[in-house]
Amino acid sequence: MLIDITQELFHCRVYPGDPQPERIRLQSLENGDSCSLTGFRMCAHNGTHADAPCHFVPNGKTLDQMGLEPFVGAADAGAAQRILIAGKATVTEEAAGVFASAKLLLLGNESQTVGPEDAPRQVHLILLGAECVLLEGIVLDGVEEGRYFLSAAPLNLGGCEGAPCRAYLIPLS
Repeated sequence: MLIDITQELFHCRVYPGDPQPERIRLQSLENGDSCSLTGFRMCAHNGTHADAPCHFVPNGKTLDQMGLEPFVGAADAGAAQRILIAGKATVTEEAAGVFASAKLLLLGNESQTVGPEDAPRQVHLILLGAECVLLEGIVLDGVEEGRYFLSAAPLNLGGCEGAPCRAYLIPLS
């Protein structure tokens, strides 16, 4: 069973000030064209997306430099929650420090940014500075605590600080 945890791109939530993704109909069978062809315009941080260290860290790695390891593999839907309980923190600067110390490869969250929406910079600096990739804008409605195989590889946008992902989970026995 596959559990899609990706937002639909054209109707997704966007971070305040970011542009809403736009679908552009380039060709259409209905208009007599030889095929249907869609283009789009968007920010690399729209919808379900990954943040690389260079998003906030000077000389930090780009997504293509991070490799696929953080984005594909075993994931524990309860691990972050247990670390937070152990650290007695929420996703604040304190919690980011706990996650960074735990050497998390990837931290996923449902909002369009990690940390306070009105001031996410410090949380990003701590996590991305520890090369913990951020998977933002996932949809966890109905996902139960447990162990999963995660696939959330970002598009290969060479040299970029962010990219959209198609993220899904496979329950592990």
